[in-house]
This record gives sequence, structure tokens and C-alpha cells, in this order.
Amino acid sequence: MLEQIQTDIWVRFQRSRGHQCHYVCADDAHGTAIMLSAERQGVTPEVLIDRVRSDHMASSEGFLVEFDNFYSTHSPENQQWSERIFRDLESGGHIAVREVIQAFDEEKGLFLSDRFIKGTCPTCKTAGQYGDNCEACGATYTPADLIDPVSALSGSVPIEKASDHIFFQLSHFQELLEGWVATDALQSAIANKLREWIDAGLQDWDISRDSPYFGFEIPGHPGKYFYVWLDAPIGYIAAWENHCQRTGEDFDSYWKSPTDTELYHFIGKDIINFHGLFWPAMLHCAGLRMPSAIFVHGFLTVDGTKMSKSRGTFIMARTYLDHLDPEYLRYYFAAKLSSGVDDIDLNLSDFVQRVNSDLVGKVVNIASRCAGFLRKRFDNQLADTCDEPELVADFINQGSSIAEHYENLEFNRAMRDIIALADRANQYIDEKKPWVMAKEEGRESEVQAVCSVGINLFRILMTYLKPVLPGMAERAEDFMQLSLDWHQLDGPLTDHGLNNFKPLLQRVDPEAVAAMVDASKSG
Repeated sequence: MLEQIQTDIWVRFQRSRGHQCHYVCADDAHGTAIMLSAERQGVTPEVLIDRVRSDHMASSEGFLVEFDNFYSTHSPENQQWSERIFRDLESGGHIAVREVIQAFDEEKGLFLSDRFIKGTCPTCKTAGQYGDNCEACGATYTPADLIDPVSALSGSVPIEKASDHIFFQLSHFQELLEGWVATDALQSAIANKLREWIDAGLQDWDISRDSPYFGFEIPGHPGKYFYVWLDAPIGYIAAWENHCQRTGEDFDSYWKSPTDTELYHFIGKDIINFHGLFWPAMLHCAGLRMPSAIFVHGFLTVDGTKMSKSRGTFIMARTYLDHLDPEYLRYYFAAKLSSGVDDIDLNLSDFVQRVNSDLVGKVVNIASRCAGFLRKRFDNQLADTCDEPELVADFINQGSSIAEHYENLEFNRAMRDIIALADRANQYIDEKKPWVMAKEEGRESEVQAVCSVGINLFRILMTYLKPVLPGMAERAEDFMQLSLDWHQLDGPLTDHGLNNFKPLLQRVDPEAVAAMVDASKSG
């Protein structure tokens, strides 16, 4: 959900600024693991991926993530595009066929990838380690280096077997990719990592897998299937084409090269080689546009460590939603996310404190402090003039730098600046003390003026927070009887009627967090 929420915030911000912005995604639906999981569950892979996609869509909706299209890589559009791009690579002379020796499970009748081979680590001698790295000591190796290797699927000892594999000759695109990593389309840390691989000499990429395999068969190569990471990014194109077929949107203006539209990918740092090297080369060869930028985020840890089921910190989206408000997490992620690729820690005690302090104790507090006076004494009506035009104007002027932070994916800086403004708004109310004025005869108009300023400041803050907190913003819009649109922040709101104030966000209950952790241990 980290990646989906990050993207959703950025998309909502773009739309709030009046830009046309579309958000598409797809489940990666292919691979040996899916085929084997379906077999264990006694269903077809198609039934399994439909079930998983429904679960993913429900989780996304639960976290208020709005896709224009959430599709699947197992689609007719994706098959057609995968075959077309492969033919472009083949006709361009960028495909080679070579014999490869692999581990083979005779009982299952399957070639085994590294993850399906287990054995004893050759470095620290820890048993039960996978065929590519040791979780105990961190050593990396090949399956051939393992001591007493066995198939993780059947427990049998794998044999070596030859098979013809199909390779994409990435080295043909050395000059293209050198120019690509020199642009500003990549974060510096990502560009540096990609440059290391380029400078070391680009290796051919194995894009085929042998039958049995759940995926698309490679045209002209019976029994050979596209490796999942060949057709997974092509799923972006397929998801957009499917969206165009349903909405009438123009496909070519977004994907054909050249184009004036912008294209951004949001990904994790574990898949930068696929998106940063293979994908641009494939697009270029197919005559399609390359990404405007790739935004890479770090991994998520919980309470400072890798997520763990035994500690209850491997938290499924559904488990979270069963216990807590999704906007708590949306805000906490926003408060942590920057434009860098550092890992992000979900510290559960800090999570409770920060959400309660920032959102409930500061932002919501502004509205709740002022709304009661306006309802009881002024029939929910704001004053017909603004007593603090310079203060309101300053809050509006801060929107330029906050917007810049959003644009640059510095969500943490945007949240910091917004909460600093909330502190100033609360300080203003504390200094004016409307609760004291309300007890003094003849100061009624001052009470209305102060509370009206407070509501104006709250309106501005909620406009800035709307990309992060769309549900809370919707409740605030109902209270204020207006739409929180960034471009409408052109001055103070005066002589305007409000609805009765209702709680906009409950405090995080630490017991609910504890219950979520307990459920994650047993789930």
C-alpha cells in the first residue's frame, strides 16, 4: 500500500492543481509461483488471479486509492502488445537463442529458479537457505554453490538439464541507456546504480521460461513463455489501452513517440533494473515513448525491522482496515515519504502519537474550537468581513512552496509546513481567547470575527491536506458547504453559512493498534 498511497497522493495533488492526470496499474499475474499456488489450491491460475485481483482492488478502495483502471497483465491487450514488442526486438536483430544448463526437478517436471532450490549455505553452513542468498549471513551465491541442494517443491535432488533460452541483447542499447541515465528522469542514487551496471557492460537478458509456465507463449518458439518481467511493465500499456477502449481516451497521444504527454512510474528499489534498463530499451525499439521519470521509493520496515509474522508486524492491508482508519496510514506515510530511496519505518507508537497530535490535536482542533461558537451564537454564519486578511493571505501564499513539495514528492516537507501553519492557527486562537470574549457583554462580533478567521485558516489547511486525506476533506467540505479546490484559494471566505460541525477524525486508539498486531500474528 505504500507505493499505491504515494502515487495516489501525487495524482490527487495534480488534479487539485487543475491538471489532467490518469492513474493506471495492473496485477502481475504470471509466473511459476502463481501456477504452483493455483495447483495447491485446486483451481486454475485464471481463477486464482481473478480472486487475488478482487482482493487487491478491495484493499486499494479501502485505503481510498482511486485508479482510472486497475487491470491484469493476463489480458488480451497485454498478450498482443507483448508479442508485438517481441517481434520488434526480433526483427531489429536484438534477440539471440542460446543453450542454458539449469536445475531440473524430475518429479515435478519443472526447471527450477533460484527461489525453488534450498540447501546449506556454503559460507555459514546454515541449512534451509534459498538458491541465491543466505538469510542468516547475507552471502550471495548460485544454486550450484549450495551444499546438498534439493528442490523446494518436491524435496528431490535436482539434476542439470539443457534447454534453449531466448535472450534480449541489451548491450545493443548501451549508448541509448548511457544517455538515458544522464537525464533528470531518475533520482541520483538510482542513476548511479544503473550507471554501475552500464559501465560494467550490459548483459543479455533471459526473457524466456520453459513449459509448464503460466504466461504468454512466445510467438515462433513453441513451448517457450515470456518471463514475467518481460510482460509485466508492458501491462502499463495494456492497462491504458483497455482504459481507452472503455472511455474513448486517445491512446496514441500518450504512448506513441514523440508525444507532449508525461509518463511517470512509481516503483520499489528492488526492481530498478527492469524499469531503468530493460524497459526503456524495449520501448525505444518498439517506437514508443520512454518514461518522463521513474520515482523509486525504499522498503517499508515496521518498528525498525523487516516485517515479521511472528512479531505481528507483517500486516496485511485487510487486517489493518479491520482495525484502523485508512487515513491514519495515508497521513503517516505522507509524513515519512521524501523524494529519496531510503527505507521508511512504520513505528507503531510514533504512528499513534503523530496522527493524534498533528491531525486531531492540531488540524481538527481548529475547526472544533471555532464551530461551536459559530453554531450557538451566530447561526453557523461566518462574519461578513475578515478581521485578519494579512494572516489569511500569508496562509494562502504558503501554498506555492507546499505545492512545490508535493510536485517533487517531498511529502514529508509538505506535511511539516502544513502542521507548522496549523500551529500558527491554534496560536492565533489561543491569543484571541474567544471563550473569554464570549463571557463579556458587547464582544459578540469579535467572537464571530475570530472564529471566522479560524475557519478560514482551517479551510486552507484542509485544501492542502486533501490529496492525503480525501475522506476527511470530504467531511470538511460538508461542514463548510464548499469544495476544497486549490485554485479557489484567492482570498478569505466571508458571509458564508456552515453546517453543524461533526467529528472529522477520531483519535487513534492504541488498543486497536495492539489488536491489529495480535490479529497479524494469528492471521
